[in-house]
Amino acid sequence: MSVNIAPTKSNLMKAENALAFSKKGFELLDKKRNVLIREMMGMMNRAKTLQERVTVTFREAYEALQVVNVTMGINSVEEIALSIPKASEYEVLLKSVMGVEIPTVHYNKTDLQTQYGFFRTNPALDIAYAKFKEVKYLIYELAEVENSVYKLAMEIKKTQKRANGLENIQIPKYKEQVKYIQEVLEEKEREDFFRLKRIKKKGQREE
Repeated sequence: MSVNIAPTKSNLMKAENALAFSKKGFELLDKKRNVLIREMMGMMNRAKTLQERVTVTFREAYEALQVVNVTMGINSVEEIALSIPKASEYEVLLKSVMGVEIPTVHYNKTDLQTQYGFFRTNPALDIAYAKFKEVKYLIYELAEVENSVYKLAMEIKKTQKRANGLENIQIPKYKEQVKYIQEVLEEKEREDFFRLKRIKKKGQREE
């Protein structure tokens, strides 16, 4: 690596400070990366569990819906479904993990309250309604976790890139500068020492 810097004591101090700053920056980025990776791995395990629960619960809900369609008729079920209001009990907030804003879905998990009358309905409809309500809550959690995993992964990638830049470019560059300046200054000090020694000997002979 070629060093294009004047070998002065002032530049040596600047290079040493820059080297120390770069090393400290790398340490902090490395710690941040490790914390984010641990956080993401925990969320990935949670996401896997939620995905499995969503799959099972959705299958049970769909099976219950098929029973309702057979016993009540598809048209009647569609009419009841349209009368049920859209979900509005959730709120998306943000929390910070090592400077990364990840979503948190807040919602009130209410007890089963049917939005339809009992006329022309049967218990199978209640079962299907309860199952789909459970699926809805699981999807809230899964959406929160999967979005958080994505944001953490993007931040880990960005942090890794910055850490690599310090480790592979900045730190070696400043190390090379420090080494080069130190060697030049040491060589200059040796030359000055021998020159002064020769001058001293010459002065002693002349006396």
